[in-house]
Amino acid sequence: MPYVNIRVTREQVSAEQKAALIKATTDALVSVLGKDPATTFVVIDEVELESWGVGGLPVEEYRRRR
Repeated sequence: MPYVNIRVTREQVSAEQKAALIKATTDALVSVLGKDPATTFVVIDEVELESWGVGGLPVEEYRRRR
């Protein structure tokens, strides 16, 4: 019974995009590991941008420096 947690920043991820992530992730677990899609759980957490950091920096500052 696989459980996959996907975390993204809360930046206009549409319902359609979330559905595509859930399907693609489930399909990958079926294809690669032979898992039953009926018992595969995919959870998408949206995190506020100010709560996400990369390389020791808040993500907004990190992006400005790139």
